[in-house]
Amino acid sequence: MDWNFLIKDKDALCVTTDSRKVIPGCIFVALKGEHFDGNAFVDQAKADGAAYIISGDNALAELQDLARAWRRELGLPILAITGTNGKTTTKELCAAVLSTKKHIYYTQGNLNNQLGVPLTLLSITRAHEMAIVEMGASHPGDIKELVEIAEPNFGLITNVGRAHLQGFGSFEGVMRTKAELYDWLRAHGGFCFRNTDNPYLAEMAGDLKTIGYKTGTMPNGTHLVGEYNAENVSAAICVGNYFGVSEEDALAAIRAYVPSNNRSQLMQTERNTVVVDAYNANPTSMTAAIEAFCRQPSNGSLQQCFILGGMRELGEYSHLEHQNIVNMLLERKADMVLLIGDEYRNTTAPYPIFSDVEALCEHLKAHPISGAHILLKGSRGNQLEKAIPFL
Repeated sequence: MDWNFLIKDKDALCVTTDSRKVIPGCIFVALKGEHFDGNAFVDQAKADGAAYIISGDNALAELQDLARAWRRELGLPILAITGTNGKTTTKELCAAVLSTKKHIYYTQGNLNNQLGVPLTLLSITRAHEMAIVEMGASHPGDIKELVEIAEPNFGLITNVGRAHLQGFGSFEGVMRTKAELYDWLRAHGGFCFRNTDNPYLAEMAGDLKTIGYKTGTMPNGTHLVGEYNAENVSAAICVGNYFGVSEEDALAAIRAYVPSNNRSQLMQTERNTVVVDAYNANPTSMTAAIEAFCRQPSNGSLQQCFILGGMRELGEYSHLEHQNIVNMLLERKADMVLLIGDEYRNTTAPYPIFSDVEALCEHLKAHPISGAHILLKGSRGNQLEKAIPFL
């Protein structure tokens, strides 16, 4: 569809999928889902002054098409970021670094799927000089679909690991899907920023033009917790350097960045020190978090406590991967372990297992923990942040 009548010479667009947020002149997209139907609010949107309404069975596809047209109208450079772990933190750090030189728009929150990416693109204005678009995937073809909407000039895959195996089928399926970003860049004259210490990324990139960086070590003075963030920091410095940000300025921006999204956050409660990493969990990130937590220096009087949620979407690999986590904890002779999720039920875990976070909270109210160094780690579906008030 030719969208010029909506976008030509506009400085910004106002697009919403929420009928309650319709304002005069905006575009209302009436999406239909399992538990909602935006088409029921079309008349109300018209009455509230919507300038144009996208509705019907193809509303999502039309939204994506509009987003692609707006991206082409703006013509600004776009960096796409994906990966099994660290993509949101890397996006945030790259944005912090690049914002010292340019007017940047970047994915807000976790809007990184087939709906979130087009909404991100449609939020960019003509005043922005560059955009960073995060892309998530849980099935083969997901990244291919997203890059065909966003048409990025640059790409960065943080890493590949064992996540969403139920959807991807195997680790090789993860690699093939993430590599769809590289495939797009190769076909359209783009290039990637790549961790040259990662052999999987080297295999996936092949002859794609690459600007490389090393994993590196965590710099002092950041608000990020966990050595596994070193490669995220190195990626942001590399991206910044390409766009003219000195390493000194990049490090200053990274040190000023304070995570606020339940990722790699260090909290001091009245009774405990808590590392909160409760937005995403898969075998790779869970292993890295446990290893990093065990290496963290802590007051000798503090006991180490692991509060870990189940890992989702692992399919036939679920039992094996949860048993591997239990084995890690046993090998490290953890002082205290509390597990949340029935995924742990059939493992050899000698630790308390709670079906959900509500049951965990009841336990914590009856058996409060004090003087501990706690790792709170789990998938978003575990909602482990609900336990923070009881720690």
